Amino acid sequence: MANTAVADPDSGLTRAQLAQRYGLRVAGERPPLAEYARRLWAYRHFMTAYSRAKVASSLSNTQLGQLWQVLTPLTNAAVYFLIFGVILSQHRNVSNFIAYLCTGVFIFMFTQTAVQNGTSAITGNLGLIRALQFPRAALPITVTLVQLQQLLMSMIVLAVIVVLTGEPITFRWLLIAPVLLLQTIFNVGLTMVMARLGSKVTDLKQVMPFVMRTWLYASGVLYPVSLFRQHLPPWAATVLEWNPPLVFIELARYSLLDSHQANLVSSPLRLWALGLFWAVVMGVGGFVYFWRGEEEYGRG
Repeated sequence: MANTAVADPDSGLTRAQLAQRYGLRVAGERPPLAEYARRLWAYRHFMTAYSRAKVASSLSNTQLGQLWQVLTPLTNAAVYFLIFGVILSQHRNVSNFIAYLCTGVFIFMFTQTAVQNGTSAITGNLGLIRALQFPRAALPITVTLVQLQQLLMSMIVLAVIVVLTGEPITFRWLLIAPVLLLQTIFNVGLTMVMARLGSKVTDLKQVMPFVMRTWLYASGVLYPVSLFRQHLPPWAATVLEWNPPLVFIELARYSLLDSHQANLVSSPLRLWALGLFWAVVMGVGGFVYFWRGEEEYGRG
């Protein structure tokens, strides 16, 4: 009886075709955007717990511990007040300059520290990334959550400063919650952008302090925002008035400082529209940009 050869069903197939036939997938493959968002939501408890642990451990080796979360922005505000308020006499051009300055410093530092720490969100956690499989976006989100917790503690001190400097407590104070929500969404998106860039350009962390210092001076933190219109061409002043940190700072001043209502850089409605615009654009855009690089993180 003649032997009948059995044809190999896999013969002639490429590796990609074989993988498709047997349901094999590339390790660490980037999932679809909706699936990625669903997986990220499943890790929400990990992100909140991890951020709390980071806050608790960040200053555990210092004698004053968590008190530095408040002392750092206060010290910065004191230095800026000495230079811009006393030496350069900007306090003459702003009602309640102390509260005006402290509000700007506290709000700007939320974005500043999130961005600077976000540049190393990937490179500083390579061991965790290579050991465990999870959505890498959890890391820049955790960076923002850490800074948010520190900001919330600082906001208590800011409220005391505002009251002690003569500002009344009004119902507008309640608006600080949506202001911080919009800024947090913006910071999350921006931190994701910086995390991906930082994973490719390791020297970026060294450059960011200079970038953030320039951004600070362009955000109306230290002097009256009205100076933009007085000393710059109209188009340049308009560009600076669209500056995201400036928008969130002005919204915070609108919420907390009754003395600043007549000196807002723009109408409250326009400021809210700009704040929502930046939160959506940076929040969604940053998330998509980070997701597109998911397969790159931790490789090499």
